[in-house]
Amino acid sequence: MTTLPHANIGHLPTERAHAIGKRVEAFVREVVIPYERDPRCGPHGPSEDLVQELRAKAREAGVLTPHILDGGDHLSQLETAHVLRFSGLSTLGPTAVNTAAPDEGNMFLLGKVASPAQKERFLAKLVSGEARSAFFMTEPADEGGAGSDPSMLQTTAVRDGDGWLINGRKAFITGAVGASVGIVMARTSTGDKTTATMFLVDLPDPAIRVERVLDTIDSSMPGGHSVVLIDNLRVADDQVLGQVDEGFRYAQIRLSPARLSHCMRWLGACVRSQEIATAYAVRRKAFGKLLVDHEGVGFMLADNMIDLKQAELMIDWCATVLDSGSLGTMESSMTKVAVSDLLFRIADRCVQVMGGTGVSRDSIVEQVFREVRAFRIYDGPTEVHKWSLAKKIKRDALGKGNG
Repeated sequence: MTTLPHANIGHLPTERAHAIGKRVEAFVREVVIPYERDPRCGPHGPSEDLVQELRAKAREAGVLTPHILDGGDHLSQLETAHVLRFSGLSTLGPTAVNTAAPDEGNMFLLGKVASPAQKERFLAKLVSGEARSAFFMTEPADEGGAGSDPSMLQTTAVRDGDGWLINGRKAFITGAVGASVGIVMARTSTGDKTTATMFLVDLPDPAIRVERVLDTIDSSMPGGHSVVLIDNLRVADDQVLGQVDEGFRYAQIRLSPARLSHCMRWLGACVRSQEIATAYAVRRKAFGKLLVDHEGVGFMLADNMIDLKQAELMIDWCATVLDSGSLGTMESSMTKVAVSDLLFRIADRCVQVMGGTGVSRDSIVEQVFREVRAFRIYDGPTEVHKWSLAKKIKRDALGKGNG
């Protein structure tokens, strides 16, 4: 298979990020990309045996879980941005090198909040790539459950002897099929105040049943997205992640980096799509000249170059904010909105440049288009982020007496 040209994405925040990113890029281009047409890539993501086959190769190449160093230290967010872009050059890349959602975000959260015993029991096997995880928060919309508004959480956890009893239904749970570690968010309200707690669970568990795997527009994540019934799940006190009633606060710790890492990975996918569309435009002729020489096509590729750089700069800016110690809630909302819209435009133009080939599954560009369309909803729809930002604008303006 012909190796695609080098992706010139991102500046080099540190020498170690440069070295790791270079190894990840080589692995994804040379080893992972040839697997993209493997029949084990289905509508609900790659099969578990394909996941483990790819991770074994990543482990051998020394690029498995590249954002977490020996000893457990995590790369800075700016360094992570550089590395995860290269993992995203293939839709299979994040899964292969263990930088994919929801595992990447779950590993980050456990690294920040879990006890030493919990890290040994739950985190170690995620970092090693031996296991996958699921984050059980979103609930069915037709039942009035939590989605973009977590205060609507209906799953409950109540004291039961020396442990907890959890009941509820979850929806759009990525990777639930095949996961070995679960983080369950449940309401533990006292009085009028709505509070939540996170619980760590070994999977599979007979009390957590996948009712169905949803057919969704995207298809890159192992296990797909499921509707899950939690029926009298019993957990012990040592399975409480952090402190009781602090679940919403811990969700904020996870939220901004997880939003941003989505941007990082899909930036890499759109860089790859631009490469493929460009290669097509400088090879294919119409009306007596190469497609790229028609302004209608050449200008789309030029617009993509501009949008790729804007997306890169937004990601790096937000990463710098997070590295300063800030939760970066506002900055990550701005970045998620801007980058998801930019990437969707880029993928759409790549499809358009390639015409019929762009909408066929002969090219990975078609899948990237589907994936980034879903990304405009996942981790908060664009409109919810804008609504949140507008509220902040109002608060700041009224607080300064400008209202």
